[in-house]
Amino acid sequence: MPIRESLREGAVRIPSGCAIAGIMDRSGARHDGSDILKSIALMHDRGNGLGGGFAAYGIYPEYRDLYAFHIMYESREARAETEAYLDTFFMSEKQERIPTEPVAAIKNPPDIWRYFVAPHPMRLNMSGLDEAEYTMQHVFHINGKVNGAFVASSGKNMGAFKGVGYPEDIGEFYRIRDYDAWAWTAHGRFPTNTPGWWGGAHPFTLLNWSVVHNGEISSYDANRRYVEQFGYGCELQTDTEVITYLFDLLARRHGFSQEMAAHIMTASSWDDIDRMDPDRAAFETALRVAYSSALVNGPFSVILGSDEGLLALNDRLKLRALMVGEKGPMTYLASEQAAIEVICPDVENVRPVEGGVPFVVQLDEVAERKRRESAENRPAREKPYQHEVGVMPPKRKEA
Repeated sequence: MPIRESLREGAVRIPSGCAIAGIMDRSGARHDGSDILKSIALMHDRGNGLGGGFAAYGIYPEYRDLYAFHIMYESREARAETEAYLDTFFMSEKQERIPTEPVAAIKNPPDIWRYFVAPHPMRLNMSGLDEAEYTMQHVFHINGKVNGAFVASSGKNMGAFKGVGYPEDIGEFYRIRDYDAWAWTAHGRFPTNTPGWWGGAHPFTLLNWSVVHNGEISSYDANRRYVEQFGYGCELQTDTEVITYLFDLLARRHGFSQEMAAHIMTASSWDDIDRMDPDRAAFETALRVAYSSALVNGPFSVILGSDEGLLALNDRLKLRALMVGEKGPMTYLASEQAAIEVICPDVENVRPVEGGVPFVVQLDEVAERKRRESAENRPAREKPYQHEVGVMPPKRKEA
């Protein structure tokens, strides 16, 4: 029986510990994987060799308008079934094995392929779905219905490279230095509640989202039941998976900004709400009530990657370390300050990410576009936070 069917979240208990890192150039200039590899390798002792991985943005400029599916296969039958499925619902521009390098420490890797595809126009039109929703549903079908196949990433002009091993070995295996990206994230895993397997390594992805996570989500079951109501299949045996789906649900489907989605997931405590002015308290109360099952509890630090940039988030009590530093157009994130300084010794503005407060760095072109949109909408916005969420706070009873 495949390991992902025999062992589920909570069936295995391993003491926690992980390392995460991120690098981004706001200008959009691309850099190879040497620095992210060096940064995550410095935190070797935070992992145990049961998982490592990388996400990279901007690596496929020649196919920027196509979805890049990275798919792992455990058998030839799984590959044949998956490719027949893709041929039915997508149009393929190119498919090939992902180049890898033999590494002594990497044992029994799956067969790993990439496909540059676009939704089949007729089937997309018949589905009544938009392109992203159509693609997401087919990713979930492959992960949940095709035995021995796993979609590691499915975004545009990005990809995830992950597996069982220390991250520096995984990086060598996938030849990370051969790729150029404007944003990188990395993870070294010490599985908390789940076994180490290739699909269970971080980053976790969906469409253009990617998440690397250090910690433990104690609200996993509540969060899982919530996202499953909206059609998200939690097949990957880890609490981290649900964070990716929450961001997709809140930002892509419900239309919140990434910052507001992060705020919902680390919503203000009731004690803090009681100390707010009445209007703000009413708004925060509405969020807590409407999205109670999207509140993420437990010790965690997270780096979210998207086509806009990076977002870093700590739990409200800041029970996991996460540092940020800057130098010119570059932003650096890591679980340890030393992992930033090893690649940028003269880094500036080094500081911890605040508990429950998202740290956001966007591509310059994205930030400029949002500033223009904000300026155009400002006259009609008496209360910005109400406009952003699209939820009017409930009326408060008179004392």
